[in-house]
Amino acid sequence: MRMHMLRRAAFAMLASNSRFSLRTHLPHRSWLPISAALVAICAFVVVAAARNQSEKTKAQRTQGPPYWAFVVEPPAYASNAQAKPADDTPRHVPGSRAAFTLRQINDGFNPPDWHPEEHPPMPEVVAHGRKPDVFACGFCHLPNGQGRPENAGLVGLPAAYIVQQMADFKDGTRKASKNTLPIAVMVTHETKATPKEIKAAAEYFSRLKPKTWVRVVETRTVPRTHAVGWMLVPVAGGGTEPIGRRIIETGANVEQTEMRNDESGFIAYVPVGSLRKGKALVTTGDAEKTIQCGICHGPDLRGSSNVPTIAGRSPSYIVRQLYDFHTGTRSGADAQLMKPVTAKLTLDDMLSIAAYLASLHP
Repeated sequence: MRMHMLRRAAFAMLASNSRFSLRTHLPHRSWLPISAALVAICAFVVVAAARNQSEKTKAQRTQGPPYWAFVVEPPAYASNAQAKPADDTPRHVPGSRAAFTLRQINDGFNPPDWHPEEHPPMPEVVAHGRKPDVFACGFCHLPNGQGRPENAGLVGLPAAYIVQQMADFKDGTRKASKNTLPIAVMVTHETKATPKEIKAAAEYFSRLKPKTWVRVVETRTVPRTHAVGWMLVPVAGGGTEPIGRRIIETGANVEQTEMRNDESGFIAYVPVGSLRKGKALVTTGDAEKTIQCGICHGPDLRGSSNVPTIAGRSPSYIVRQLYDFHTGTRSGADAQLMKPVTAKLTLDDMLSIAAYLASLHP
C-alpha cells in the first residue's frame, strides 16, 4: 500500500505541470537536481514494484502444502482409537467369504486379504512383512496394489521404478513437504527390507493390472470432511460446504474403506472446470507453462519403459508429488527431470492436472 501511494505521488509530481511548473517557479540550477531526484525516485519505485510483484507471484504459486493433499491425522484421533476396547466381532465385506476382526484388519504384519482369488500369491514381504522391522506392503498399498489417498498406488508400476523409489527413501532424497505417517513409515521401517524382499515386492506389484479406482466428480459443493486415519472422511451430519480450490478425495464407501476392502475405491470431488484446464496442461503444456506429459509418460499416460503410469491415479497423491517436485523436497534422480516441468505451475495448476489424470482410465 505504501509503495502504491509513493508511486502515485512521484508520477503526480512529474505530471503536474498544469498546476505547478518547476521550470517556471524555480531557477534553472535549482530545478535540475530536483527533477533528477524525482526521476531517480520513480526509477526506484518501478524497480521495487516489479520486485514486489515477482515475489508475490512466486508466493502465489504454491501457497504452502495444501492440507487436503497432505492430510495429517489429529493426535486426538489416535488417542481415542487406542482408548477403545478391543472388538473381536468378525467383519465381512460384499463378495468375500473371509471374515476378519478389527484387530486383524489393523494388523500391519498380517493385513486382510478379502479377495485372494483376484491376485497372484503374495510374496512374504507383501503379505506379512518381517517383524518387527518391516510392515507388510499389502497393509498400506493393499493386496491388489491400488493403494489409498494417503499413500501410493503401486499396481502396474515398472519394477525398476519401485526399486529406485525405495533407494530414494533410504538415502533421503525422497521426502515430503509435510511430515506424514505414511512417509515416516516408509523411511523408518520399509527401507529396512532387504534387496531380495524389495525385488520380490516390486515384481509382484508390477505384474498386477490396474482398474478404475477413483471416480472424479466436478462440483461446487462437497460434504464437510475431517482427517481420520490420514485421509479425509465426511463429518457425520456435517452438511456441505463450497469446494473452493480443493480436491476432496474420500472413500466411496467409508465403512468399507476402513475395513481395507480392496474392492472399494474412492471418489474425488474437484472444482468445476478443473478437467478442461487440466487437459490443456497435460496434453499441450498450455502455452509453455509446462510440457506435454505424454512425452515421458507415454501417449496414453500409462507409462513408458521405467517411467511410471500417471493415468487414473489418486489426485491427492499426484498433487503431493507435483508439489514436492516444485519445491525440491523430492530430489532423487527422477525428480531432477520433473523440477523444470513443475517450475511454473501454481497450486491451482497442480490441482487441475491431478483431477484430469485421475479421470482417465488407468
